[in-house]
Amino acid sequence: MRIPQKPPGYRELWRNFEIERRETVFDAVSAQTPAGRYLHWDKLRHLKPPGDLSSEEWWFALKTQRRTQRRPIPLMDVNGAPFSYGLVDPIPEGLHYVDQGAAGSIAMPDLITNPDTKDRYLVGSLIEEAITSSQLEGAATTRLVAKEMIRTGRTPRDRSERMILNNFRTMQQIGKLKRERLSKELVRKLHGLVTRDTLDDPSAEGRLRRPGEEVVVDDMYGQVFHEPPPGEQLEERMEAMCDFANGKSTREFIHPVIRSMILHFWLAYDHPFIDGNGRTARALFYWSMLHYRYWMCEFISISEIIRKAPAKYGRAFLYTETDDNDLTYFLVYHLDVIRRAVDELHKYVARKTKQLEALESELRGMVVLNHRQRALISHALRHPHHRYTIESHRVSHNVAYQTARIDLLDLAGRGVLEAGKVGREWHFTPVPNLERRLAEVS
Repeated sequence: MRIPQKPPGYRELWRNFEIERRETVFDAVSAQTPAGRYLHWDKLRHLKPPGDLSSEEWWFALKTQRRTQRRPIPLMDVNGAPFSYGLVDPIPEGLHYVDQGAAGSIAMPDLITNPDTKDRYLVGSLIEEAITSSQLEGAATTRLVAKEMIRTGRTPRDRSERMILNNFRTMQQIGKLKRERLSKELVRKLHGLVTRDTLDDPSAEGRLRRPGEEVVVDDMYGQVFHEPPPGEQLEERMEAMCDFANGKSTREFIHPVIRSMILHFWLAYDHPFIDGNGRTARALFYWSMLHYRYWMCEFISISEIIRKAPAKYGRAFLYTETDDNDLTYFLVYHLDVIRRAVDELHKYVARKTKQLEALESELRGMVVLNHRQRALISHALRHPHHRYTIESHRVSHNVAYQTARIDLLDLAGRGVLEAGKVGREWHFTPVPNLERRLAEVS
């Protein structure tokens, strides 16, 4: 990824244009950016300007309009200049979509709203976010192996697996911490959870960078994209971030989704820890969204969307930093990520609904089985060689160990699963002719 070209200086452009020319420039530029998009100079300079304007004149007119819409926030860059954002298209529409799709009393299928079945979908979503968030930070393992590790409860075999398990447990904790106000202690706790046993220096878990412990954001070739504030500023900056999260430092209303996205950017910008800042920033975003009661965010994975095009994620930060700390670029990008994640969730639920409906039709005669057993049978029909354990069944459905044990032994007793011990642990596998056996049982 390359660093985008920095826009021409606004004051210099102002001095270069005659007063009469400024009026011509403003008349030639519409109130909206091209096609409703919030373009950075790095993109706009390659497009044909309207009328007889030069690219610089076009940028000057758009920049003038944007400056009148900017709302400053308490986040300052390393030189003391404030960050700000504008409520421009398509942000209002995006906020409305998230309000409808991730909060309130949105009508969702019984699979998610029913307490008897929603835990299975929650666990699956947490696993997905844990895997992809870790992969963004360099974790190298397959989804199949990672899911097997989490569901069976086995010990991680390497740093990548430990990162994923840490993220899974962190996401579980966020659901329990969502009612707390943000504090430096809570941020440190989140960092400690995501980095446990993964840092070269274990003492850095949950600890801010000290003076002299400077880090940079760069690539494998040594190109530096971002230099965070020095360690001696971090205590004060984190205090300001917590005040912002808790609504103490701003008088005007800031939409909760915007506040959550800014917190994501803020922690990533400050990079207050030696490592694990990206995972902590995304965890902080989830905490904020759940804190403001966007309950559906517990079921979505923003990291899965980011992972599909990681360069866009990086450019959203770089566009902001190279254009007068204009956070609008990051907000437009992040809202699109949330929207796509919510869309994916709705598609996933619709697909699972059809699968379960087919299963219920197929197993309609098996009224003696509970919903957990029916879910396991549905999975077994598609994965005839899968091995189940009491622990994996317990984790998948978030039930007590004894409940999971009774479920599996009952299925084994009905001849649907084969049971055997590997060491001291019970393992259960589908019988070879599962479909025929189900017909016999029903």
